[in-house]
Parts: sequence; structure tokens; C-alpha cells
Amino acid sequence: MKKALWGLAIIVVLVGGVALFYREEIGMALAFRALQPKHTFASQRAAAEPNYADLRNWAALPDRQDAADVVPDSTVTDNQATAGVDVFFVHPTTYFKPEHWNQPLDDARTNNLTDEFVLKNQASVFNSCCRVYAPRYRQATIYSFMDSGTDGNAALDLAYQDVERAFDYYIANFNHERPFILAGHSQGSVHIRRLLEKRITGTELAHRLVAAYPVGFPINQVEYAKAIPDVPVCSTPEQTGCLVTWNSVGPKAVSFGDPSQNVCVNPLSWHTDGRPAARETNLGAVTYQGGRSDGITNLAAVPEKLLESAPVVEAGVADAWCMGGLLQVREIRSEHYGARPMGRDNYHIYDYSLFHMSIRKNAEIRVRHYQEQHSRTALAANGG
Repeated sequence: MKKALWGLAIIVVLVGGVALFYREEIGMALAFRALQPKHTFASQRAAAEPNYADLRNWAALPDRQDAADVVPDSTVTDNQATAGVDVFFVHPTTYFKPEHWNQPLDDARTNNLTDEFVLKNQASVFNSCCRVYAPRYRQATIYSFMDSGTDGNAALDLAYQDVERAFDYYIANFNHERPFILAGHSQGSVHIRRLLEKRITGTELAHRLVAAYPVGFPINQVEYAKAIPDVPVCSTPEQTGCLVTWNSVGPKAVSFGDPSQNVCVNPLSWHTDGRPAARETNLGAVTYQGGRSDGITNLAAVPEKLLESAPVVEAGVADAWCMGGLLQVREIRSEHYGARPMGRDNYHIYDYSLFHMSIRKNAEIRVRHYQEQHSRTALAANGG
């Protein structure tokens, strides 16, 4: 009897210890579980399909004032009016509700979060090199990524269909045969990865692709190379026609699954070799969140916490190196990145923000290099 009691006591202590150690991850899982729709995907009445000829279905357009136009300080300029290159940007998940598997596009609160948080913190990084086009789409609710059945995938498929139609409309009506960048984050990067396979590889559009930045979602190196052989992973800061991505974590982050085969390009060095890039090479983290954000623990509470604030630019905030398929960040020297809604030392929501000025500079470099390469090619073709 005593042995049984001791055994039970040991089990209770172990379970309690595990629960304490993983309390943030458990809290995240419980929060996500609360966002599970109470009906199946098949039984829901889908929101109306967006018509991309209606400009209200675009979160950002280069000739309209919107949140993608912001610049962090006087050292950079919004050059969308004269840029010779576009960016097609697909925003991450901002729909944190259980009412639907896919966001109705008239959900003003979700659209406001997309604009004031995502476009400011992420899409705006490209406005000094490119014209920014960002469609609204019937994004899958956040629980879709946890669903073990078929509903989550069905919701993501519906979301992708909108993204693909938006891209086709953009190419036919806005692009005018200009070179372009594809970019996104998280769910948006899932759709960009699929768009590369469905609409870019093996087509004329691959020759007009300056680079792809599908950041913040794991991309397996082997699977990617087989599916999209003509858009390789970037290995230098100026390489064009290639892909960069990373997933930012700290030393205490918990990895689920094996990330070791995932693509990781360091956004400070723009290499994949695993060499550390010191924080001194970080040109500037940028957040439009304003003051301290460490009180944010629930994704669903983000809209009230993070909107409508001035930019904060801080150089040298974080170092970075690729290790085991993840972008390792040893320490963040700032009070503006305290929120961990995705778990302990998971810097997912800061994949762009921590390296904002370095990403901005890199996009400018790749665009300039692409234009120089193609100017030389055109000159040679004309006998120059």
C-alpha cells in the first residue's frame, strides 16, 4: 500500500512539474481550443466570395492611403508612387473567433487588426522598394492549424482559393508585367508557398520573381526543392529569383515535431550556413505597438492591446543564427517584445519586427540587383 501511495505521489509530482514547465504552452493550447468552431466546415454557410475588382477587398494598394504606407523614421521613404517593382503580400491569421471556419470579410474588428498591426509591422517593410498589394481573403480561423480532422484543411483550402484568385487578378489588372516580390507571414506564408507551386514554378512569372519571403511557417528543404526547383533558397543577400524564410525562437522555446530539415535563412546575414550574426549587424527592430506589450497572453485580446500607436525603432535589439531549422535569438534587448502568445520564447509574432530595417534594406538590395541584371541583359540583347 505504501509503495502504491509513493508511486502515486511521484506521478503527481512529475505531472505537476511537467505542467509547471510547460504552463505557457498548455495555456496556449487551451486558448486555441476555446476558439474551435462548434460546427463542421461542411455545415457552415461560407462567407461571400470576394470580388477583387472591388477595391474594398484589398487591404493595401499603392495608390491609396493605407497602413502599408507607414515608415518608421525619417531615414526611409515610402517610394510606392515611383517603384518599378511590386510586392504581393498575404497577411497572417488575424481571425481569432470560433463563429466561423473562415473570416467573413465584413468583420470590421478583424480587418482593423489586419491593417493596424500586420500591415504596419510587416507589409510596410517593402514600401521603400515596391508597390504594396495586399488582398483581404477569407482566412482560416486560428484553430484550423490545430484541427486533427478535415475541417481545418478545408478552411485553409478555401482561404488559398481567394489568395490565388487575388493574385491572378493582380497579375491581369495591376502588375503590367513588372517584376514582383511575393511575401507573407504565418498563414499568409502557407498560401505563398502553395502559390509558388501552383502559379509560379515552370512559368514565365518565375523570371519576374525578384524574391519570395514566406516568413514564419516551416518549409521542408527536401520537399520544397522537389516541388519548386526553379526558385531555390537564397544563399546570398543579393541573389534574386529565390526564397527566404525563418522561424524565430529563443533558447527556452519548445519545438513540436522535428524542425531540423526546415529552410532557415538568417535575416541579418542572409546566409543559411549557421554562422551567428551579432546584434550589432541588426539595423533596427521596429514595432508600432507603442509601450510595453508583455501583458498580452491571449491572441484573441490582441486587437485592443496593440493598435493605434507610434513606431519605436531600436538598433541592435537581437542577434540571430540558424540552427536546427530554426532562427535562434539568444536575447532581445528591448521592453517592447515581451508578449509570448505562442508559448515561451516563441517569437513568431515578431518574425518581421525584430529585423524590420534589415529586411527593408535587403528587399531594396535584391530589387536593385534584379534591375541591374535585367538592364544588362536587355542591353546585350539589343547589341549594346
